[in-house]
Amino acid sequence: MKALILIVLTMAMAVLFMGCAGAATNDTADTMQGGAYHKITAQEAKQMMTDNPKVVILDVRTAGEYAEKHIPGARLVPNETIGNTPIEGLRTDDVILVYCRTGHRSKQASDKLVKMGYKNIYDFGGITTWPYDTEPGAYEGI
Repeated sequence: MKALILIVLTMAMAVLFMGCAGAATNDTADTMQGGAYHKITAQEAKQMMTDNPKVVILDVRTAGEYAEKHIPGARLVPNETIGNTPIEGLRTDDVILVYCRTGHRSKQASDKLVKMGYKNIYDFGGITTWPYDTEPGAYEGI
């Protein structure tokens, strides 16, 4: 009977430690980026836009994609142009909402921005899942 209790306790401890290890990995990933990167939903992004009209909406698609349709007020900075140099007109403490077409480039761009020292990056994926207003038109700069 003692052997059975010992086995059950050992298994319970193993499960507990594995759960803690998974949580530590997620915390470590967030800490590695300084807590600067946040993956959010389109709904959360829309709420942030409503609550704070000073957020920067960053479209990281191409100029052609932007011209077809974009989120009103979005600034175009194609992912391919983001390197190691800070983006003109963006402060490292700005709240920046990043999107692309499907979410792949927005993640890449977000990672580059965090690496450059931007502290409030919110990636909400792609415009293909954006259920709110969009508009056509070429980017005219900010």
